[in-house]
Amino acid sequence: MEKTNSARMDRELAYFRFALIAPVIQGTFPDASVAAYCRRVTEVPVVRPDGSSFRYKPGTLSKWIQLYKAGGMDELMPRARSDKGAARRLSDECINEIHRVKEKFPKLDAVQIHIRLVQGGFIPASVSPRTVQRYIKNNNLKNPAQSGPLKDRKAFEEEFFGAMWQADTCYFPYVPDENGKRQRTYLIAIVDDHSRMIVGARLFFEDNAYNFQKLLKDAIAARGIPNKLYVDHGPSYENSQLSLICGSVGTVLIHAPVRDGAAKAKVERMFGVLKSRWLHGLDTGQIRSIDEFNRELAEAVRNHNLTENSSTGKTPMERFLGTHGRIRAPKSDEWLGECFMNRLVRKVKNDSTLSMLNRQFDAPMQFMRQSVEVRFLPDDLENAYIFDNGIRYPLKLTDKQANSKARREKWPAIDYSKEVAADVNV
Repeated sequence: MEKTNSARMDRELAYFRFALIAPVIQGTFPDASVAAYCRRVTEVPVVRPDGSSFRYKPGTLSKWIQLYKAGGMDELMPRARSDKGAARRLSDECINEIHRVKEKFPKLDAVQIHIRLVQGGFIPASVSPRTVQRYIKNNNLKNPAQSGPLKDRKAFEEEFFGAMWQADTCYFPYVPDENGKRQRTYLIAIVDDHSRMIVGARLFFEDNAYNFQKLLKDAIAARGIPNKLYVDHGPSYENSQLSLICGSVGTVLIHAPVRDGAAKAKVERMFGVLKSRWLHGLDTGQIRSIDEFNRELAEAVRNHNLTENSSTGKTPMERFLGTHGRIRAPKSDEWLGECFMNRLVRKVKNDSTLSMLNRQFDAPMQFMRQSVEVRFLPDDLENAYIFDNGIRYPLKLTDKQANSKARREKWPAIDYSKEVAADVNV
């Protein structure tokens, strides 16, 4: 599969290169010379097939023209690099950290940011500072405060608790996992816009969609259903399951502009306050497990909610108590659990099985050859079920050996003599 995707991407890049030089190859360019055409086309960045923006040099286009004339499309295919295996491309996690650091410390140069990335484990030391410098230059991050038009921002605040919650993820220190290996932790947190109360916060070893769903469910069970949920475009927050969950509980899901940390100012500010008041004074080297880390976090959250907020002049708890009567409570624990079930549509095969998340399940025979909605929790697949017309039909993980010994339903024997007699009478 990886080879197939790589070959497809190579073809797309080759056709992209051809599209840029096609007017020269076809003799349709309006410029006085080929050199003039190459200069004009490379005056502004272009969007490449992978979605990135890049400004080529005129000499690059001239080289592609020569290669195409010499060997056609094959010559425009990407060449295998001599340094293949070295990490040249930056991961999404690394790119997000570059944007975060550059926004918080706009005067840091690429070399200083590279040092932070290596120390934080975002990139190996083999990745050169030039790679980071190139990304910052190509994405106009040299001076974020002056790059692009100013955004029209105004201070705002929802009028009551639960009108809107903001959620985000923050990188936290390494602690030992169950095997004793130190792993990076991620703080996923939810803050109420009106009161600044932390309604949910937990440390995980993985920043993923299901971990956020679990945190959101606990927050709703404890504090009620928010009218709106404001999140970014990360995979944990932009996925079909979260959209279904928000629709089920009656919450409007809103996504902030891409790479606009200031849009989620309240939750970002909360991260900074939590670090300065608690984390920076904590010896994380003495933390023995993520459970212990979460116990420390729970105490820090309690203190945060009972400490006066400089913007409101009140504690988050005081503001919560003043307006929380307007928030909607879940209908029941069972109803809330149903709303947070993940859902997938699957087709039941002729052998009464269906496949989901690389596992096979036995389904009731009446659904054979039908498409059904399966509801499940990713960490509890044994209790997955088909949901049809308000009724749950349990699924069972397929055990082929047990099925080979199970008794089948016997069909009634057919009396062929009667069938023949009936034909004769006809």
